[in-house]
Amino acid sequence: MVTIRLSRGGAKKRPFYSIVVTDSRKRRDSGYIERIGYFNPVAKAQETGFFIETERYAHWLGHGAQPSERVAHLVNQHSRQAE
Repeated sequence: MVTIRLSRGGAKKRPFYSIVVTDSRKRRDSGYIERIGYFNPVAKAQETGFFIETERYAHWLGHGAQPSERVAHLVNQHSRQAE
């Protein structure tokens, strides 16, 4: 199954997550099909903390990809703030 989940990057105590489309059987930080956004939980005031390409996200959902709980929560939270 294809999933949309977070892949961790960044330095120690400074996490940075990429939102990726990947095979659910692969490890968290291994290869992925496509990178569709990012999440920076320690973003400063001027920095963008969350970004996702909504067209690609909708595309993958239409093809049966399942978002992780955290990704679904972030997308819902971001879409509510955009209204």
